[in-house]
Amino acid sequence: MADTAGFPYETRLNILHGPLEVIDINVPDAKNYKWFNQTLCKVNDSVVRVGIIEGEYHWHKHDNEDEFFLTVEGQLLIDLEGKTIELNPGQGFVIPRGIVHRTRALKRTVILMVENAGIIPTGN
Repeated sequence: MADTAGFPYETRLNILHGPLEVIDINVPDAKNYKWFNQTLCKVNDSVVRVGIIEGEYHWHKHDNEDEFFLTVEGQLLIDLEGKTIELNPGQGFVIPRGIVHRTRALKRTVILMVENAGIIPTGN
């Protein structure tokens, strides 16, 4: 697994919206980054994050949590050992805990992620 210090990730774990608030996934700051994650809200013990991405993330895994991805715009590629999953708008995919994976996008792509609130976004 890679050391994340050299990667241009902007990951914001603060929760933007509380219950009974309208949630807008168009976060203005995202346009300043190739890889931008923002936590939108908390639902029970999980969070919903928006990712606006272009390029590739590093190979990683989450030892204790599953991760759900839903493509809103563009195309998300999820590399697993031995295959690549392509997710187009409206398509989602669950990565079970312990599975080594890497997400990437060849062009600007907007995704939603649902994961345990305690997950370390860069992997364990």
